[in-house]
Amino acid sequence: MQTRVRKAAHVLERLGLAMAGAASGLFVAALVGTSHSALTNQAFLLLMMIGGAVGFYLGIDTPPHPLTALSGGPADGTWVGKIDTPELLSAIGTFLAAFSAFACVGVIVLRHDPHLVWISMIMAGWVVGVSMQIVAGTIARLRR
Repeated sequence: MQTRVRKAAHVLERLGLAMAGAASGLFVAALVGTSHSALTNQAFLLLMMIGGAVGFYLGIDTPPHPLTALSGGPADGTWVGKIDTPELLSAIGTFLAAFSAFACVGVIVLRHDPHLVWISMIMAGWVVGVSMQIVAGTIARLRR
């Protein structure tokens, strides 16, 4: 019974992360769409929201590398002293995506009109960050 409750709680947590990612994508799309008239459409908004939802769903809660039960070390000993790539990608991707969304909210709330270069950097940070999250989550789930 407890495992079903834990699994349900985990699914709810992941859905909440997906909704936060979708909301972040919406903020980035709203800012970018106001600066580029070609990107002011519902397809762009939907694409950004889906990308954020998938990225935050897969990339924030990546499964750890398998450990042995007795020593707490790696099960196969192959990654001793090495960097856990999905964990690093997830961390950097989450930071970039969250920072881009934070910057967008700040610009929208403070009603600034940033230069096109800044908006392009925010968009690039978002796309790279979400892509890193998706790649990290995929790698971590494939290695299980």
